[in-house]
This record gives sequence, C-alpha cells and structure tokens, in this order.
Amino acid sequence: MQNVHACACPQYLPKFSVSFCLFVCLFHQKETPLANAAFWAARKGNLALLQLLLNSGRVDVDCKDSLGTTALMVASYYGHIDCVRELVLQGADINLQRESGATSLFFAAQQGHNDVVKFLFEFGASTEFRNKDGGTALLAACQYGHAKVVETLLKHGANIHDQLYDGASATFLAAQGGYLDVVRLLLSSGAKVNQPRQDGTAPLWIASQMGHSEVVRVMLLRGAERDATRDDGTTALLKAAIKGYNNVIEELLKFSPTLGLLKNGTSALHAAVLSGNARTVALLLEAGADPCLRNKANELPAELTRNERILRLLRTKEKQRRSSCGPVASAV
Repeated sequence: MQNVHACACPQYLPKFSVSFCLFVCLFHQKETPLANAAFWAARKGNLALLQLLLNSGRVDVDCKDSLGTTALMVASYYGHIDCVRELVLQGADINLQRESGATSLFFAAQQGHNDVVKFLFEFGASTEFRNKDGGTALLAACQYGHAKVVETLLKHGANIHDQLYDGASATFLAAQGGYLDVVRLLLSSGAKVNQPRQDGTAPLWIASQMGHSEVVRVMLLRGAERDATRDDGTTALLKAAIKGYNNVIEELLKFSPTLGLLKNGTSALHAAVLSGNARTVALLLEAGADPCLRNKANELPAELTRNERILRLLRTKEKQRRSSCGPVASAV
C-alpha cells in the first residue's frame, strides 16, 4: 500500500499508509482463479457470487493475495456490509493484518463506513493493531474526518492518545484536515490539545499552517498554547503570516501571541512583509507589531520589500510610535 498525504505539503504531514485503490490489480499468480473471483465479488459487492464461491468449498474464506489482503478487507474498504456479514459468518478472521499492518477495521474506519465498523466490533474487532507507520483505525478515521466513526471507535475502547510513530496524534490529524467536528469530539473526550509531533509541531501550528481558522479558534478556547514553537523556531502566528491566512491571524491575535523576535531570529511582521500581503501587515501593526524591530540579520521589516503599500503602512505606524530607531527605509 502506498503512502499518501491529505494535501500537497508532505513535509508537514504524517506518513501512514491509507491508499487502497490498488485492490483491483492485486491478484497475482499466488491466487487461484476462484480466489480472484472472490476478491472481485467482495470489491463489487456481489453477494450472490461471493456466497456461491464460499459455499463451493473451494475458496478459503481467509485466502490472501501476495500483500496479505483478504476478501474481508476488500469488502470492508468498499463498505459492502452484506458481503462483510457473509464473510464473517462464514468464519473470516476479523483481525488478520495485511502486510502493511492494516486490518479490516482500519479500512472501514479510514473510508468512513460506520455500519461496517459497528458490525466488526460485534464480532470482536480490535482497535489495537497498527500499520507500519503506527496508524490505527482511530487515527485513520481522524485523518479523513469521519466523526461518526471516531465516536464509534471511542465507545469501543479505542485509545484517544494513539500516535503515529512520528508523534502525530488523533487531534493533530483532525486539525491538519480542518475537521472541526472531529476536533471538538476528541477534545471533549479528553484528547490533549497541545500534544506535539516529534519535531515539535503542535495541532495549533498545523491548523494555522493549513489555514483552518475555525479549528484554530476552538483549540485556542480549549487551551492551546498560542506561542508553541516548533523545533525550527516557528510559531502558529509566523506560519499564518507567511501564508497570508488573515482569518487565522485574527483568531490568534485575540489571544495576544508574541509579536517580537522568535527563537529563529525573525518575527511575524518580517514574515508578512516578505510575503507581500499588505492586509496581513496591517493586522499585525494594528495589534502592536513594532515596525522598527530588527531581525537577526539586523534588517528592519521595511528593508525587506519594495511594495509601496506595505511601506506606507510601516511609515505610518512608525510615526505613531515613540521610538529611537532610525527612519523606515524607502523603496529603492
């Protein structure tokens, strides 16, 4: 199973295997024609054919392809509850793991098939199995925003503190995707709002980086650390300033984040000026950002741009402040 990500910025995303689109071409020489037919029936939801094959006695209900995929995994992924029921009642092992470590429950949860998830629990499905990246059924459901499935998993004992091997939590994954209802559910169920990844990335940071202002607002109200710093010295405000996510910035500013120099030697204002977003610059200046603050390279914000609109904003704010710094630079 290939590693895929929820958006086009993989450096910020967890890497646990979630793609299952290759089922259609997984039938290698290891499988018999009848086994291939059983897989096809499970994928298409053809209950009559599946029953015919299983009742023939010539197809093992737990037959696997070369990657360890079972017919139950296929039916669970595609949400064919009748086929899932038939396979389970015919004795399929619910907790078999694919080569990647994923189970039928994982795939049903990842795809949001709550009826399948509930049925699998009735027959002893376990929430504890992990795939090669540390992914569990709960983490998969959170990454894809399936609130009903998350609720079902938690009711059946899923560990709300599950993390990928890189440290990404259920809250992190839901925040990354902007799934507000999942974030609320997790936080109200006892999830840690400030649990960072191994690189120091907190859920608030990733939500800000992705522009999810409503998620940012909810997490701040639930006690998220406004100035939590990643290992590279960046904060949620700095990332939002770089991206020009003004709705996120407005939410962060309500909680008075630091506007001064960060550990990495720059400020949100410097970042906003470099990004060329005048509205972002205006928001930060209105909140009290200092236009005369120098970064670690001894540069004023105004020395980083030739944008006349931004320069006017900086000059106006400088005139309003009593400062001992020199005049704001003019555009070259």
